[in-house]
Amino acid sequence: MEKVPPADSFGFLLSDAARLMRRRFDQKARDLGLTRAQWQLLARLARNEGANQSSLADLLDVEPITLCRLVDRMEEGGWVSRRPDPADRRARLLFMTDKARPVLARMRALAEEVHAEGLEGLDPGVRAIMAEGLARLRANLSDRQPEHQPELPSPLPDQRRRREGLPQ
Repeated sequence: MEKVPPADSFGFLLSDAARLMRRRFDQKARDLGLTRAQWQLLARLARNEGANQSSLADLLDVEPITLCRLVDRMEEGGWVSRRPDPADRRARLLFMTDKARPVLARMRALAEEVHAEGLEGLDPGVRAIMAEGLARLRANLSDRQPEHQPELPSPLPDQRRRREGLPQ
């Protein structure tokens, strides 16, 4: 098997391309008045409106307390609202406000600009194959658990370990 230089490996290229796309989006989105964490929350919330904070924290790959602080600031700024969960009196459901909707539309337009710039020069057939491959990669990694998980000490707090179904 031919050894691939680390900078040309699939994982490195995928990660670096995602990093560069986020950076380009940040550059274009400066005028929106949102931080990266805030626009990422709005983007996830748009796809999962009415979700509770815990599930959004999982989707954003942050701790619930981190998301809680972010939502506090965004609620104060009028970007999101919390509503009681009728099924769980302890939980709060998150919704975008009318203020956030036009900004989300602008974010989508900026994302399309960044995608077009990143995919420039690629044949539509290659684009389709790349999208199909990435969708398969995501599905493979989202739905499967490793067959053997060695029991190593973990720096994860007990609450997160329970949430992720890891051994205590």
